[in-house]
Amino acid sequence: MGGSSWEPIGLEKDKIMARRKNRQGPAVLGLLALFAALVLTGCQAVGSAEPSPTSTMGVPDAVRNVVVIGDSLSTGFGTSPANAWPQLIATSHRDDTPPLEILNIAQNGSGYLNVGLTGTTFAWQVEQAVTPKADLVMFFGSVNDLRHDPADLAPVIAEIYASARQQAPNATFLVIGPPAYSTRPEARRLALRDVIEQAAQAAGARFVDPIAEGWLVEDLGRFVGPDGLHPSVAGNHHLRDKMEPLMLEALRARTAAAS
Repeated sequence: MGGSSWEPIGLEKDKIMARRKNRQGPAVLGLLALFAALVLTGCQAVGSAEPSPTSTMGVPDAVRNVVVIGDSLSTGFGTSPANAWPQLIATSHRDDTPPLEILNIAQNGSGYLNVGLTGTTFAWQVEQAVTPKADLVMFFGSVNDLRHDPADLAPVIAEIYASARQQAPNATFLVIGPPAYSTRPEARRLALRDVIEQAAQAAGARFVDPIAEGWLVEDLGRFVGPDGLHPSVAGNHHLRDKMEPLMLEALRARTAAAS
């Protein structure tokens, strides 16, 4: 009895071990398969983190910095700062152009030589706002200089442009002359326009003449406010429509020249 009792136990052990081994085999294979899947999944995750060829398509171009030098025609005087044409350009939606950061330093009453209501001139505006990061420096005006002799204005304007060039040597310059409120502007206004144009050309800036192009006289009743001088809301929108293409064209020309 003693000898026969051990044999079944040994066989039973072998059977038990075989069953365990059979059960563990699939389990081990399953774990190995799961581990392999995790490794492969991890590799795929790393791969997907790499930038795809189209991942940078939506990145906007670099911001272009614009400085506006001017008088009350650029501050929204008579309406509100939100209606000023530089602000309208800054907030306008453009899909196919780089974003613009516009610093409007225009001051009521200022001019190239005329001292404004805050005791400032265009020279002060240039000193305060024009820096090497400027891509475009834009001058508009100024009818406030009508009281000054053009002969006195010429050297002052030239000095202001030279100072702006020194402070922003890589910027492009756009000069917009004073507008007229009649199809037959007075001789003094034309003389002011001429001296600004000559100084702009000497400084290598592009000059645009609102008098010759009849910017405001297209519809004085709608574009000019009750005071007969400052642009209305519609007038500021009209100036935006005139200024924005000039601004973008000047920036494109700068980019082309740089490349």
